[in-house]
Amino acid sequence: MKNLAKRQKYFAILNIITVFIIFLGYNILFRSNEVEALSRYGSSGNEVTQIQTKLKRWGYYNGNIDGIYGSKTVSAVKSFQAKNGLTVDGIAGTKTLQAMGIYTSSTSGSSKNNSDLNLLAHLIYAEARGEPYTGQVAVGAVVLNRVKNSSFPNSVAGVIYQSGAFDVVSDGQINYSPNSTAIKAATDAMNGWDPTYGCIYYFNPNTATSSWIWSRPYVITIGNHRFCR
Repeated sequence: MKNLAKRQKYFAILNIITVFIIFLGYNILFRSNEVEALSRYGSSGNEVTQIQTKLKRWGYYNGNIDGIYGSKTVSAVKSFQAKNGLTVDGIAGTKTLQAMGIYTSSTSGSSKNNSDLNLLAHLIYAEARGEPYTGQVAVGAVVLNRVKNSSFPNSVAGVIYQSGAFDVVSDGQINYSPNSTAIKAATDAMNGWDPTYGCIYYFNPNTATSSWIWSRPYVITIGNHRFCR
């Protein structure tokens, strides 16, 4: 009887340990995915609609905007990730959503501000690293002015990744690591300094090939860039 009782006690403890291990494994495997994999194949809803809308606007997605995360959405997300130096897995996790300018309860608050600042610094460094400091702030200000303008996307990522907006996105220079000057210029721009007085366009008159850009109302020249409304 004593041996039987010991065996029963042993198996009871073993069962408790087994259940604990399974529970722990579930939390590590699935709970982490709830945070990182916010939208992926099979997901549906408003967040997926936002993803499809942005990717279609930027030329990555050619399917219907139906809020269903199908194979076309996966393919479009992968293309976006590959273009922007992200892990190419077709999953719209936190970093991918931030790069798109989509913020949920998991990506909001200070992380949004930090993401916008970082992306803006990348753009400033890629576009204006040879310009005077005021000119670098001015480039950042143009991006932020576009965010506030109804003719453009309403997020920093949306403006920067808008199809055809900036050559440094298509040629990969957007992925260069910004220096401290570009980061400081992005910070000043986000804090409200606008040397362009509200401009939404700029170009280098020595290299511009578009006749249309010359038709924009001129405001100011800073360094090698001509800023216009």
